[in-house]
Amino acid sequence: MPHTTIAEPSGREEEQLFYRRLDGLAALGPAGFTPLFAAEGWSDLTEDRLLRKRVVRDGQGGPPPRPGQEVSVKVLGALEDGGLVERDPRLSFVPGQGDVVQALELGVPTMQPGEVSFFLAAFPYGYGRAGRWGRGRGAARPGGAGGSRRSARREPDVPPEAPLLFEVTLLEVRDGPDPRRLPPAARLRLGAQKRERGNVHFARGDFAAALRSYRLALRALDGAAPAGPQEEEELREQRVKCLNNCAAAARRLQRGGEALAACEAALRISPDNGKALLRRGQLLAEQGRDEEAALVLRRALELDPASKAVHAELARLVKRRARPAARAAPEEPRDRPRSPGAPQEGAA
Repeated sequence: MPHTTIAEPSGREEEQLFYRRLDGLAALGPAGFTPLFAAEGWSDLTEDRLLRKRVVRDGQGGPPPRPGQEVSVKVLGALEDGGLVERDPRLSFVPGQGDVVQALELGVPTMQPGEVSFFLAAFPYGYGRAGRWGRGRGAARPGGAGGSRRSARREPDVPPEAPLLFEVTLLEVRDGPDPRRLPPAARLRLGAQKRERGNVHFARGDFAAALRSYRLALRALDGAAPAGPQEEEELREQRVKCLNNCAAAARRLQRGGEALAACEAALRISPDNGKALLRRGQLLAEQGRDEEAALVLRRALELDPASKAVHAELARLVKRRARPAARAAPEEPRDRPRSPGAPQEGAA
């Protein structure tokens, strides 16, 4: 398989160089990264000028990555106060598949093998309005100018709406793996990776990106290599999870037909899957197919009588179906005589 590669740099040495280069940009002053968004010596990768590139070291003259090729990069990234928020000596991904932040998705395809570049990213091209939480706080800047800035921990959080400065070294470019030729265990790992990335997009509200990741996960799980009984069962379970997630993302995007098709595909694999039954019932109800929805939801309730979600959906369905009947009933004349024995209004 043809590919281009360079020798992997020393992590410690690269980290020290990174901070020296940051000092050279005067990027850690009171104004943070703001002046760099209008500074000379940078090229704009997007029309909004919120993602910019500055070459630190030229590459070896090879071609940049082509669509579908896999890359390996060394990534260091910092917040405006110098806290290190990314430290990955060898991150591998296929640009365009949504596995990394937009700064890397859009930036790395502009690089040559061996190139080192800065990417200055406003929050839409980093971790968005929500930031990245739950991973611990930032690793310290090495001693030297400015001293230690944070207590050393792995994988720090990124605050909401935080701009980031990445230093990226393009280590290797190679043809992307064909999931169909991977052994089952590798397909399971790749599928889980794509699905988990989709969950990150979903949590951030980027449902289109989530749907794309879930589709890539399904593609990774399908392959020609034969699987044993246990692996085949795991592949089926993962497919059902991905299809349920596709349905959830498509529903958020108001693509009811696509969401319903994903539910039905999940139920063909696992006819008694409660999540797929519930979501199918919700989607049928949203399309006005109330009788079909009621049948599906009652089946879900048979399988899980304690499900509050199914009870709630059935109650909503019954209530909605009762409203048209109430509106259609003719109003009783006011002077119509009451039948004997009928309760009088206000009677105790």
